[in-house]
Amino acid sequence: MSDLLIHSMSEFSSLITPCLDEANVVSICEIGSEFGGMSRTLAERCGERGGTLICIDPEPAAGFCEWAETHPHVDHRAAPSLEALADCPAVDAWFVDGDHNYYTVFNELAVIDLIQREADRPLLAFLHDVSWPCARRDFYYAPERIPAGWRHPHSYDAGVRLESGAAYPQRGLRGMGNFAVALHAGGARNGVLTAVEDFLKQADTAERPLYYVHVPAVLGLGVIFDANAPWSGALAEFLLPYHANPLIARLEENRLRNYLEVIDWQDRTAEASQP
Repeated sequence: MSDLLIHSMSEFSSLITPCLDEANVVSICEIGSEFGGMSRTLAERCGERGGTLICIDPEPAAGFCEWAETHPHVDHRAAPSLEALADCPAVDAWFVDGDHNYYTVFNELAVIDLIQREADRPLLAFLHDVSWPCARRDFYYAPERIPAGWRHPHSYDAGVRLESGAAYPQRGLRGMGNFAVALHAGGARNGVLTAVEDFLKQADTAERPLYYVHVPAVLGLGVIFDANAPWSGALAEFLLPYHANPLIARLEENRLRNYLEVIDWQDRTAEASQP
């Protein structure tokens, strides 16, 4: 079923690439490698400019490790993000598209921000899945990595629907065993967008203000950047028409409703075919 859904961060290339150009990005760290998608695009950019692409992913797609080994400027770190970030250097831009839950994203952002501040470098971070379904609901690729106090009740069999914060056994958008979803949406410490908002409350200060742009398409793109950076005005002007754009949000909702209708049809067809 997932093959029917446009879900790759690479779909935002027409927005991301001009931002990277304006900020003169040379070296990048990508959390959650997207082999064949964003990773290839970012690797090509870093290679052309003499930079390095750090890819953090403990379990990348088949063939990714072999691909990385053939590109000397790609540094693959096969460890969970919060472990791999411990010795990561400051870079020009960060891509956060790993485990889509509050604990992981909030702490990734906190560590990334610390790395950049200690190096006296501006923050530029692109985050995926800041809209439905992960905005206010945790998804877990590896629930055991999330401390018990931060982990919500969850299920690998349950799915989610647009109209409800509940989860439904064997219904709706679901991981088919690849990931688990929190049984309820909303509330404290739940979801990627909640993590972004809480991070901004902590990190956005008068001395170092941060801008946040939310593009409500393809499961949501979030961009956090340092308002004091020399390129921040140009980025803000370029991205502003896409920020919380109601037409884009409506088109995304329609797209998702159509996709969920296909899933429901597939489920009904599969059940009717059973003896």
